[in-house]
Amino acid sequence: MKITICCAGRIKEKYLTAGIAEYAKRLGRYCTLEWYEIADEKTPDGASEAEEQAILKKEGDRLLKGIPDSAYCIALAIEGKMLTSVELSQKLDSLQVSGVSHIVFVIGGSLGLSRDVLKRADYLLSFSKMTFPHQLMRMILLEQIYRSFRISRNEPYHK
Repeated sequence: MKITICCAGRIKEKYLTAGIAEYAKRLGRYCTLEWYEIADEKTPDGASEAEEQAILKKEGDRLLKGIPDSAYCIALAIEGKMLTSVELSQKLDSLQVSGVSHIVFVIGGSLGLSRDVLKRADYLLSFSKMTFPHQLMRMILLEQIYRSFRISRNEPYHK
């Protein structure tokens, strides 16, 4: 299984870089992990709705370039479906059984994801009704993917 994390922005904080690297290393047993990072657009303070939509469009167009037509796309979106860790594991298992060999998870920038990215997505996944920093979301997502592989293989992992 190949998993691509398609995301906006760069990680600057050392603690996030270390956590992401740790989960990426752990995932090496279960999948091939790739990154597709785009530069995030700067959003001026007090940006108008039109300015925000233009920023979303620019980021969205660049994110879409990292999603192959043949890949199953899971977009992280607050309006998506919330799953338990076991349900996410079952979702990933069912995709593998149905022949999906490449999953792309998409994490938007500070404004979220464009309508075009949401339309391209095969599945919308929400981790919470709360908003998380998109940099932190990378580590949370990797941890949950790792947990999913452990669950599906009945391997021990802390609860």
